[in-house]
Amino acid sequence: MDTPIDFRLSALQDWLSSLFPETTFTVAALAGDASFRRYFRAVIGKKSFVVMDAPPEKENCAPFIAIANAFENSSARFPTIISHDLNQGFLLLPDFGDRQLLLLLENNSADTLYQSAMATLLQIQQCSIVPNYHLPYFNDVLYWREFEIFDTWYIKKNLGKKSSDADEKKLKACYQLLIDSANTQPQVFVHRDYHSRNIMLCDDGKLGILDFQDAVLGPITYDLVSLLRDCYIAWPDDQIEKWAALFYQQLNLSVDFKNFMRWFDLMGLQRHLKCLGIFSRLYYRDQKEGYLKEIPRVLNYVITVCNKHPELQPLMEFLQ
Repeated sequence: MDTPIDFRLSALQDWLSSLFPETTFTVAALAGDASFRRYFRAVIGKKSFVVMDAPPEKENCAPFIAIANAFENSSARFPTIISHDLNQGFLLLPDFGDRQLLLLLENNSADTLYQSAMATLLQIQQCSIVPNYHLPYFNDVLYWREFEIFDTWYIKKNLGKKSSDADEKKLKACYQLLIDSANTQPQVFVHRDYHSRNIMLCDDGKLGILDFQDAVLGPITYDLVSLLRDCYIAWPDDQIEKWAALFYQQLNLSVDFKNFMRWFDLMGLQRHLKCLGIFSRLYYRDQKEGYLKEIPRVLNYVITVCNKHPELQPLMEFLQ
């Protein structure tokens, strides 16, 4: 059987040829993500770059460019936009290498790497304005949209459960509790996917940050819990609390650490419910079965937090 022609890859190569005429280059695919974007490593002459292929009918590159530019002079390392073609959906970026944080996290390295990631997060949270772009608020509409993903794809599709009117009422009360907690927190720049697969250890030892195009202004614990209660790797609760305490000590908050950890718990629960829905959707809708193996870890986070907070028992009982 003939191999289908990859027209977008051909167009991408033509674009690179126009940027680097009379220069030989090679293009190799990199691991994909959960979106319609693809990434390639382009070795041009003696230099290595990453090229993003984001079909314009499915992906909007404008937020990525605006946010990357906003961090150009920050100590937090976001990729510089070397060149772009928005009509075709191509971006040329620096190459942060292959050392993904997830692959480096071990018992003897985790403390140093997480402290570095938290120091970077503190810098990221200082950004309040993105020039030429309206940074959206993580508002109630967005929260309810994410709960709908959980209901549709995890509860109904993955579990095959139908909720009664009484169940719906109890679940919505739990969801509202999570929203109220999120809205109580200071609102800062939120990367929204700040975890070990989107953080690279560059050759000079600094961390490079990826996949930030969905950033919003939102709760101060959101990125922290994404990092420490990562969907792709789990750590003991007492260790997570120690790392969270180190981060808390760098903040000037009017709440004590106990309340901060309640924010942290409930924020993580909101995120993990969304992730259960997204991982299920990736399998049933997009035929990406690799994310199914992460569901038990994420579900364990959900159960642990529900057990810790009695007001979440209706959610716990429904899931059981």
